[in-house]
Amino acid sequence: MAKTLVITGASSGIGAATAKAAASAGWNVALLARSQDKIEELARTIGDTALPITCDVTNLDELEKALSTTAERFGGIDALYANAGMGVEKAGVENGDPQQWHDMIHVNILGVLYAAKLAIPYLKKTKGHFVVTGSKAGRDTFKGSVYSATKHFVHGFGENLAEEMREWGGRATVIAPGMVDTAFFDEPKPTKIQPEDVANAVLFALGQPKTASVREIYIMPND
Repeated sequence: MAKTLVITGASSGIGAATAKAAASAGWNVALLARSQDKIEELARTIGDTALPITCDVTNLDELEKALSTTAERFGGIDALYANAGMGVEKAGVENGDPQQWHDMIHVNILGVLYAAKLAIPYLKKTKGHFVVTGSKAGRDTFKGSVYSATKHFVHGFGENLAEEMREWGGRATVIAPGMVDTAFFDEPKPTKIQPEDVANAVLFALGQPKTASVREIYIMPND
């Protein structure tokens, strides 16, 4: 029986690349994002093993329904990749926009917390895996960066969650890329990390034997 992976932020970039890679590797994939048109098109590209679900990760009710729908369709959930995230337009603290901080913190922090809390009952049944997108910005210091601070939370939370899940045979992994060529940046970055590179890292973590728990994968561009 094929395993099932739920991906948040699945409409483009890393999320879409991971969905394609996982489907090619034999996984069922639930595609969660706010962009209904994009995930429906991605699902058509992948085929019957993909389930598009319009969902805002900061809405507990929507997220809970999405996981329930996924489990009903595919018979369970083996892994969840909390990939949804966002940055801000105005950098720093003094010049930062509090409303942008509010929105970013809800997606980058609460969205991850909600996904973990709601996924655990499903993952316990399968001794499953929680994967989350961290960042080089979550490992280093960036002057005045509130975005970086949200990723520091992700890294700390990922380790703490891994210890909690370890008690029942589950695993958690933080994927920490440097600059990735995605729509996050205004200009294309063809020499930097590609979304497919990050997808490969996710599948590597998911594919490890039960005796090994890859807690973090740190990826940097080679240029």
